[in-house]
Amino acid sequence: MAKVQVETTLYVPAQAVWNMIGGFNELARWHPAVVTSEELADKGGVTVRRLTLSDGGVIVARLEQHDDKARTYSYSVVETSLPVAGYDVSLHVREADDGHSCTLTWISEFEPAATSDSEAVKVIRGLYEVGFDNLRKLFGS
Repeated sequence: MAKVQVETTLYVPAQAVWNMIGGFNELARWHPAVVTSEELADKGGVTVRRLTLSDGGVIVARLEQHDDKARTYSYSVVETSLPVAGYDVSLHVREADDGHSCTLTWISEFEPAATSDSEAVKVIRGLYEVGFDNLRKLFGS
């Protein structure tokens, strides 16, 4: 099992960041690799999103947990064009003690699929870093 954890500090209050990224279906709003995000509901009422990536790839993910108060959510990927399987992910926004900045953490565990561990980690880490780079631009950090 491979693991990726990427963190960044944004110099804005945590709630401002959560307002941008906290919705499960908001990834297309802030991640440049995501062209569209469509929210679906399966027969059990579980929230599912279908992402279309800029390279034409598709990712379908199921929301596992969402907590606005704690500013966190987790999801499992049920279909992906990425070189991973068993892909479980969580996203967290933590307020700094100063109340004017926050730490954003994106964590995942997965099995590499059709590639080496190091290549799969490189792909996933790269996706997270592109998203965080864009958030820093959006928030002027």
